[in-house]
Amino acid sequence: MEGRPGWGSPSASPPGTAGQADDALAAEGAYYLHQVTITEPSEDDYKYEEVSIDDDISFQEGDEDLAKAVQMVQEQAEDAQTMTQKTVPPSTQSVSEVPEVIEDFLRNFLIRMGMNRTFESFQNEWYEIIQKGSFQPSDPRLVPDVYTQNQLLEEENKNLKKELEHYKIAANKASKNLLKSKKECDFHRLHHKRVVQEKDKLNNDIKGLKLHYGSYEKTLKLLQEKKDSLLRQKMLTTLEKDKAVGQITGLQATLQNLETGHSVQIPKSRVGHRCERENDSEGPTQEALQRAREGKLQCDGVISHDTAKDPVKQKGKRYPKDSEFPVDTQINPHLYWFKECGHPLKSGYKISNILKVHDLAVSSLALHPHKEILITCSDDHLWKMWAFPSGNLLMTGVGHTDWLSGCCFHPSGTNLATSSGDTTVKIWNFSKGDCILTLEGHSQAIWSCTWHSCGDFVASSSMDNTSKVWDLNSERCRYTLRGHSDSVNSIEFLPFSNTILTSSADKTLSLWDARTGLCAHTFYGHMHSCNDASFNMKGDTIVSCDSCGVMKLWDVRKVIAMVSIDVGPSPGNQVVFDPSGRIVAQASNDGTIHMLDLKSGQLHKLTGHENEVHSVAFTYDAGHLFSGGADGTVRIWS
Repeated sequence: MEGRPGWGSPSASPPGTAGQADDALAAEGAYYLHQVTITEPSEDDYKYEEVSIDDDISFQEGDEDLAKAVQMVQEQAEDAQTMTQKTVPPSTQSVSEVPEVIEDFLRNFLIRMGMNRTFESFQNEWYEIIQKGSFQPSDPRLVPDVYTQNQLLEEENKNLKKELEHYKIAANKASKNLLKSKKECDFHRLHHKRVVQEKDKLNNDIKGLKLHYGSYEKTLKLLQEKKDSLLRQKMLTTLEKDKAVGQITGLQATLQNLETGHSVQIPKSRVGHRCERENDSEGPTQEALQRAREGKLQCDGVISHDTAKDPVKQKGKRYPKDSEFPVDTQINPHLYWFKECGHPLKSGYKISNILKVHDLAVSSLALHPHKEILITCSDDHLWKMWAFPSGNLLMTGVGHTDWLSGCCFHPSGTNLATSSGDTTVKIWNFSKGDCILTLEGHSQAIWSCTWHSCGDFVASSSMDNTSKVWDLNSERCRYTLRGHSDSVNSIEFLPFSNTILTSSADKTLSLWDARTGLCAHTFYGHMHSCNDASFNMKGDTIVSCDSCGVMKLWDVRKVIAMVSIDVGPSPGNQVVFDPSGRIVAQASNDGTIHMLDLKSGQLHKLTGHENEVHSVAFTYDAGHLFSGGADGTVRIWS
């Protein structure tokens, strides 16, 4: 009996080419499922033959058809059993768990290793073997799990090695950063300990100094009291001496008159509160009075004498070359000229020229009183003289050892005073082209200098909280102005006057009398450090600026602030009046120049500098405005 074709049978393929291909695949051991419709004959159509029981049914010898059929059925049963053992249902095993075929394993290995020629040879030989049918189904077709697992482990090992290298690099970097951080931490810890030790040492020193000072405080008070008493005694002795000298002078004059035959009567009230002479109509008495007046015999409480005729006073004069301050009733000729000319006010300024004058910042500007000459001072330790508006360099001054902070012309224009961070003020003569005098006395940097209108005195302000008045004839400091509690940032003489104006970092302005070195008035109102202050031409108004850009106008006679304008927050470096006193210009750190019209109250900005503006200056006819900046340039505004 022949086997009937069905599902999973290699003989179920249709005849023809497809059947041959299926037979070839079946020879390789691969089985494909095809749906086949089998039509079974109906039992009704089948004709049975009656067989008698008595008939003897037996197989004849030599009949091999039945044996072949039995053998075929057994072979089919074995094949079906083998298929059930090798084939795993898809529902019980996932795709990822199916073992890899040996040929696919070899192909993947050759491709992964880049063995292209070997791969092509393998492909040709493999398909040749298949076509010949020399490959037996019993040969191993699947790759053992061990090789697959080894391959996966190798890939995982490679990945782990890469990650390990990456982690090693990161760990090395982290260790270096940690070591660096530890070193920095140790350094800062040691620095902190050192600072704490120094702080403790300073605190102990301060405590010791306080105790030491406290032990001397009583002694200082006693010495101060003794000093005051001695000064009073000295003053009384001087007064008595002056009275005695006056009496001697009067007696000498009387004796001289008596020798000539004339008499004069001196009452007992001569040395009293007021000296009175008896009226005498005689000529010699009037002559004696006239001689007494010529000898400066004063009778208002104290009888004095002419120091020029007193040999004692001449011997006691320590500095015979000291200059005398002029009378404080002079007239400002520049103000008179401006009023007479009636020069119109400029409504606005525009840049007409830019001069590159220094390598470093321009700190100060000064204009010649009679010629079109400009002096520039810089942080490069030099001052230079320029002709404007051409911009030709006329002279260079070399001598300071630190930055220059200020400059000022002698009233005649023949000399120049400069102040510097090297704590000196130098006087320069243009005809000699060199420094003729160096004034030393400040302990810290000097911020500004100004020249008295008489030309015999120069004043300077310093970071050591003091200002000084220098006598150029005796070449010494006449007075030291003490009163500010912080750096004195600017100083200026009121033109043709003995009044000095100072501005300080202690937020105040002060007026000083140069003849006595005493403070006359102090202006309070700024909330921040005052950087500069200046008089107007009349001398009745002061303008000042501070480190937050606040500009204030002060009434000198009333000693009060009239107007306060905030043009900050950038600090104001310098502020000046124009010759008319109606326009104020302020140089600011934001690179602008603020122009305030006092009559209209309008505020304008002049922009053109790239960096801070340190200094501004008007010409005497208000035709030009000069500004010096931190970029080493001077801009001329017309």
